[in-house]
Amino acid sequence: MTGPGNLAGLLEQVSANRMTATIATLAAAPMAGRRVGSAGGAAARAWLADQLTALNADVRTEDFPVRAVPQVYQAPTISWGTRSGSETLVFGRQVAIHPASADASSSRHGTLGVAGKDDPAGRWLVVPAEMGLFDAYRDTYGAAGLLVRRPVDAEGWQFTMLAGPDPGPLPVLTLDPDTHHAVVAAADAGDGWLAGATPLRRDDVTGTNIHARLRQPFPGGADLLLVAHYDGVGDHPGLRLPGASDNATGVAVVLEAARILPGGLPDGMGLSVALLDAEEIGALGSAHHATQLRAAGAAPLVINVDGAGRLDGAAVVEGGGPAHRLLAVLDQAGRHVGVPLAAGPVASDNRRYGGAGFAAVGIGAGMGGYHSPADTPDKVDPATLAAIARLVVATAHLAATMSARLSSPIGDKR
Repeated sequence: MTGPGNLAGLLEQVSANRMTATIATLAAAPMAGRRVGSAGGAAARAWLADQLTALNADVRTEDFPVRAVPQVYQAPTISWGTRSGSETLVFGRQVAIHPASADASSSRHGTLGVAGKDDPAGRWLVVPAEMGLFDAYRDTYGAAGLLVRRPVDAEGWQFTMLAGPDPGPLPVLTLDPDTHHAVVAAADAGDGWLAGATPLRRDDVTGTNIHARLRQPFPGGADLLLVAHYDGVGDHPGLRLPGASDNATGVAVVLEAARILPGGLPDGMGLSVALLDAEEIGALGSAHHATQLRAAGAAPLVINVDGAGRLDGAAVVEGGGPAHRLLAVLDQAGRHVGVPLAAGPVASDNRRYGGAGFAAVGIGAGMGGYHSPADTPDKVDPATLAAIARLVVATAHLAATMSARLSSPIGDKR
């Protein structure tokens, strides 16, 4: 039997350089942002399956349907102006297409107005910051479209979302705060115009999960499932969204643990990996997998890593399902490897497994440039990658040997 005394040796095998190389591959141009159903996603999937096969894992893929994935199919040209001048807005920074927008490939020109105040006919209606989109729809008959405020990140990029409301009846553009302020002022003054299109289609596609079994459990023994989503929000025309921290980092950590753990776990403990698709469109890959596991009568302990780009203080941990013991083991592993843990939201695939009744934890350790061109490999901290990989390895090793009655400040209180 492999005992707990070899944990130090396992932790020494963690390689930040190896994980950094994985991230560079997944964030590179050939993967095209890894949107579900895209050629870039397929390229990433093939590469990841090869990596797992090289670890002597039993690898298979599982398809599932994904409906209405929003995709910008051409770079829009948006311009606006007043009597004193005009400008063309920078796509991705000053302007973007709201996921609830109608598909309008032809440019619409209209004067500016304020939603809820001005006659909508023929106007682009700017929505006040304090007004929600639903309320803005109340009096829009004949409007050219809606203009809503959206924050930007530290580098001035708007974020991209795939999951969201169903498309509404009008084109909807999002403006950065400075542009929104200027447009509101122009509309209030009865001055200004805007011209633009919202080329946004919604495609029905196929998502594909990757499953790899590295060790079979003994009957009644613990079975650990390591998961991370490999999909991203995908590139836009002329705009790269690499998806390095979200979530090439989580995939890199799971692959690293999968390389190290098979020969170092206690006898009888099972180990498998699921690299999931379609997290960005509503965690559909994990929903599909969790349903399969439940139907099969499985009972894995699930560890999901989503975002391991830059540790700022403590790693955030969220438990779901009957996760008290798993959280206690994770807490002890964190103490062992020197990674502080704090309870907090990890809105990712772990929630689908927990909701299906499995002991599941999600781990998040920071991501820069969320859903934007700023999410690049150079923003990823190698020390954070190493720390989270060591945390996962230690948790896996301790899970089969520690008491079920351990207490933990991050454990659930049920």
